[in-house]
Amino acid sequence: MVGSVTFKGPCKSPITLHIEGKLKAPVELERLSSQDGWIVFQDIDGLQVSGGGTFDGQGSAAWAKNDCRKTGKCSSLPINLRFSSVTNSKMQDVTSLNSKLFHINILNCKNLSLQHISINAPANSLNTAGIHIGRSNGVHITDADIKTGDDCVSLGDGSQQISIEKVTCGPGHGISVDTLGRYHDEQPVNGVTVRNCTLKNTMNGVRVKTWPDSPSGVASEMTFEDIIMDNVSNPILIDQKYCPYGECKAKILK
Repeated sequence: MVGSVTFKGPCKSPITLHIEGKLKAPVELERLSSQDGWIVFQDIDGLQVSGGGTFDGQGSAAWAKNDCRKTGKCSSLPINLRFSSVTNSKMQDVTSLNSKLFHINILNCKNLSLQHISINAPANSLNTAGIHIGRSNGVHITDADIKTGDDCVSLGDGSQQISIEKVTCGPGHGISVDTLGRYHDEQPVNGVTVRNCTLKNTMNGVRVKTWPDSPSGVASEMTFEDIIMDNVSNPILIDQKYCPYGECKAKILK
């Protein structure tokens, strides 16, 4: 059993975290000191996370408390693994299980690789996106098996030079360039490659979605190729009026 942990740099040398067995997050939300993330890596250069272990968010009790559909606010629950301003790093051979919210969140990172990652949550686990990337450059995801209740992989604004290969997705909502244009001054999305992926029993296949009445922005040089889809409701979806939780009338946020 492990409470909230933050590994914060800068560090004097590369750091290796070797995980074996199963780490379990507290079930009770009040026992987590940070609602931002359960395990957080921040301001580290040269991080290696491996070992074959599992990060178990024990999220089933928290999903019932998720009121996103009513309020549109989904940030009150902790993310399993958060990478913030991490560079020249790699995570491999680990599992994220039953996160209370997103499984893995990558923000302001550069040259980060995720290999042989397993993500597992049931289809009814609300807002448990597998891997979310934002404002990062050079993120590479290879050989991932993702089962969840939201997007298997989602890319927010500022995602540049991203490669997603050999990912198996399902159940889930597919692989998405995610809800662009909600805020002013968003950064461009550029250089996205999704290749040799399989989506099975998902709501969507590959998707690009933007907020209604959004300010001008750019998503360019995106390639989706060699994608297998089996029992996918919307194989290819480009939606420039994405409207979750009835928020379409909301103003663009500053």
